Amino acid sequence: MNVLFIGDIVGKIGRDIVYSMIEKITSENAIDFIIANGENATHGKGLTEAHFNELLDSGIDVITLGNHYAAKKEIFNYLDTYENILRPQNLHKSIPGVGTNVYDCNGVKIRVTNLLGRVYMSLDVDNPFDALNDIIENDDSDIHIVDFHAEATGEKYALACGFDGRVSAVLGTHTHVQTRDYRILSNGTAYISDVGMCGPYDSILGVKKEDVVTRTWTGTPTVFEIKEDGSGLFSACLLSFDDKTYECINIRPIYMVLEEGEY
Repeated sequence: MNVLFIGDIVGKIGRDIVYSMIEKITSENAIDFIIANGENATHGKGLTEAHFNELLDSGIDVITLGNHYAAKKEIFNYLDTYENILRPQNLHKSIPGVGTNVYDCNGVKIRVTNLLGRVYMSLDVDNPFDALNDIIENDDSDIHIVDFHAEATGEKYALACGFDGRVSAVLGTHTHVQTRDYRILSNGTAYISDVGMCGPYDSILGVKKEDVVTRTWTGTPTVFEIKEDGSGLFSACLLSFDDKTYECINIRPIYMVLEEGEY
């Protein structure tokens, strides 16, 4: 069984390149299930219902979120409507929606969990370690994939090591930069600190470079604008699982730059 996990989708270029690359990858590989982080898919911050459905139409099975989950307030109107959108599990219990769910994929039970980190993050959330431990205690899924939306690589790796062998994969999102530390840990859990970004390549994390340079250099309050043209970046991971034991046997990162007109 093959699961494709797509990194943070940023803006229109991100949505367009994901649509193009899913078509290409599924034509070349037997992909059974697709997960993507969509918290930045609408103009670089948040996710409208229209763009949520656009991503589902591209072939994505489950969309996870992160610290910008509430950037588009309309999300509170539809978080409880769809079972294939997950907000971080360790948000306050009053927040609509769920952060973990089990999906049937040709008879295989795949659990997807979305967690938010606490180190260098602005939101005050519950302990992600405790949240994941509570989920696992009552879990009977065959495959369990965790999207850990967090800033610090140390926190991400600590979660993966703490749950090595108890979940199938811990995949980091949020920093928009794909890391090179992909591996299968000693007890079988697949790991990467950050899957990376799908969006404008000639940008800083999807944002026009001059905006970020100005704020970082001078401290001047600057409105960040998402770059809407030029080459695009596609970042993802392909996970392969044994069809009988459901152990992860391979994790392969995908990092591709496409010129405008190729997506």
